[in-house]
Amino acid sequence: MTAELLGRAPELSRHRGHPVHAQIERWLMDEITEGRVAAGDRLPGERELAAALHVSRMTLRQALDGLARRGVLVRTPGRSGGAFVAEPRIDCDLTGLAGFTEQMRRAHRRAGAEVLAAHVVDAEPPVATALRLATGAPVYELVRVRSADGTALALERSWLPAEALPDLLAHPLTGSIYELLGERYGLAPHTAVEYLEPVSADPAEAAALGVARGTALMGVERVASSVAGMPVEYARDLYRTDRVRLMVRTEVRA
Repeated sequence: MTAELLGRAPELSRHRGHPVHAQIERWLMDEITEGRVAAGDRLPGERELAAALHVSRMTLRQALDGLARRGVLVRTPGRSGGAFVAEPRIDCDLTGLAGFTEQMRRAHRRAGAEVLAAHVVDAEPPVATALRLATGAPVYELVRVRSADGTALALERSWLPAEALPDLLAHPLTGSIYELLGERYGLAPHTAVEYLEPVSADPAEAAALGVARGTALMGVERVASSVAGMPVEYARDLYRTDRVRLMVRTEVRA
């Protein structure tokens, strides 16, 4: 792959208004999206690639850093390291309130769940407010690592009203909680309010997701309610931004 890619190195414009590093980014992105460079492939070394493009290594690094920030490349240090083409990110559509299991089904991936915690706790003020309960009311706290084809993608932490969902913990918790709420209790989530905020992984979150401490994650805070308007879930989810892309559809309403 190295020789073929170097042989396709383009002539870069030096005109003002056309940054060279941006041209390199577009070229490499085209190589990847058109399938000439595949996921897992290692790009040529910086010295070789910079020479083929007739640019400085500093300019090349700007392009590689840009692609790494977008999750297109993974850069690893060391003698056996380099810049590798990342696996394609999975699109998760937040518009229709589909749970993780359904999202992976749509993406033709095998959804998995590792339950880290499942117990009854007293609702702290933020949880009680979100679920419209009294502070100290019993709630289920569920902490799960969600995966696709065996790769950890998200860390889910959810609280659900215990009195409205008797014996919830007696049921299998490795599948879709939303399906369980609908089929067993008639309280499938129907609407939700979600807030997205970028965060950095703390040591425990990093360990659960198999990433480095400080890795950029996307946090999603959500209150999901039944068709009758009853809050049935308060959640704080963390998604790996290198493996997942969150999407929201919008439309103009008359």
